[in-house]
Amino acid sequence: MPASPMPPEPPQTLDNPARRTLLKGGVGAVAALGLMPLIPVARASLDTLPDYVAWKRQQDLILHGRETIETQRGAIRSGVVTPSRTLFVRNNLPAPDPSINDDPDAWEVAIEGVNNPRNLTVAELKRMNVTSVASVLQCSGNGRAFFPHGASGTQWTVGAAGCVVWTGVPLKHVIDELGGPADGVRFLTGTGGEEIPEGLDPKDIMVERSVPLEAMETALLAWEMNDEPLDLAHGGPLRLVIPGYYGVNNVKYVKRVALTEEETEARIQTSGYRIREVGVGGSPDQPSMWEMNVKSWVTLPLESAHEGRNLIYGVAFGGTRNVDRVEVSLDGGESWQDAELIGPDLGPYAWRPFVLATELSPGDYRIVSRATDEDGNSQPRERYENERGYLHNGWEDHGVTVTVA
Repeated sequence: MPASPMPPEPPQTLDNPARRTLLKGGVGAVAALGLMPLIPVARASLDTLPDYVAWKRQQDLILHGRETIETQRGAIRSGVVTPSRTLFVRNNLPAPDPSINDDPDAWEVAIEGVNNPRNLTVAELKRMNVTSVASVLQCSGNGRAFFPHGASGTQWTVGAAGCVVWTGVPLKHVIDELGGPADGVRFLTGTGGEEIPEGLDPKDIMVERSVPLEAMETALLAWEMNDEPLDLAHGGPLRLVIPGYYGVNNVKYVKRVALTEEETEARIQTSGYRIREVGVGGSPDQPSMWEMNVKSWVTLPLESAHEGRNLIYGVAFGGTRNVDRVEVSLDGGESWQDAELIGPDLGPYAWRPFVLATELSPGDYRIVSRATDEDGNSQPRERYENERGYLHNGWEDHGVTVTVA
C-alpha cells in the first residue's frame, strides 16, 4: 500500500476545537464549522467523565472535553493491547443516541460502488466471514501540544493513541460477495451515522472520508473491539477500520461504504485533515492525513527514577509497516542504545512495546526514543511545522526529563 504523499518526509484531520461542543443547529453549529468568524471562548473543563464513557477508568485519562479524552502517558506502561477503559476518545461530532446499540445486529450499512450494491445488516455481515486485526488507533493531531505556533484543536501530547484488537468482516470479502468493484473506482469512501443538525449543508459537517482504493485490501467492518461489542464511544454498532491509517479515516457508526471514482466533497475531506504551511487554509490539492508515520515515545519512567538499575519502557509503531528497531537516548539524542522489543508481535499495524535496561547515577536525564520501520524510515529529530499540528513524530519533543535522586 503506497504511503501518503507528504511534505519533506513523513505523511495527515479536521480538528476544529469548537466542533467538540457542537450544538444541534443554530449559530453555534455554524461557527464550529468555521462558516463564520469564531468568538474566542474559555474551554470548560470536566471534572468527571460524560455518561457515554462513564465506564472508563478516569485516573488513566485526561479530560480535555466531552468528545476529547486523552490517555495518560504513564497508563500505557508496557502494554501490548490498550484496555478499552483506558483508550482515548475523539469524536468529530457528538455521538448518536445510545439507542443505536440496543439491537446492534439490526444496524444497516449500504455497500455501493460494487456490481451488486445492497444494504447489509450487522447480522448478515457476521455470517459472511470474520477476522481479528491488531492496529494502532491514533488521532492525526496526536502531539499537537508540542507545536510552538499554538495550532488550534485539542492539545494532545502522546495519549491520543492506543493499540486495540478489532474483530469484524474483511471489507474485501464483502465486496467480492457483491460482485467486486464497479469500473473506474479509485477511492474507498466511508460515511458516518452521526446526526446532522437541521439547517446545515451536510457536506459542511458530515464525517465522510475517502482513502485510496488499495486500503480495501486490509480494511474491515468491525463490530467488536478488544473482544467486546463495540461501544458507542468507539463507533458501535459498526465501524470502518483501516489499519495503519489515522483515526479520522476509521469512520464510526458507519452507514455507507462506497467505492468511488473521486474523493468525497465533504468538508472534512476537501479542506480538513490537510497538511499545509502555518497560516495557509486547507484545500484538496494538499496531502491528506492517510497512512501513519513511524513513531515512538517513552512511557516509564516519566519524572523520577531510583539510583542503580532501571527499566525504561515505551511503545513504537510503523503505521502500515513493522517496526524494525528502537533506540533510546539518555542524553537528549547525543548517544543511542538499542532497546529490546518485548511482548508478542501482533502484526505490522500494532505497536511494539520496548524496554532498555540501564544503570542510572544521580542526576537529570533527558530520555528520548527513536523508532525505525522495516523500510528504513526513522523518526526525525524535529516536528514538521504545519498549520493544524498534524503527523508529529519528531523524537525530540516526545522525550521526558527524569531525575535520579
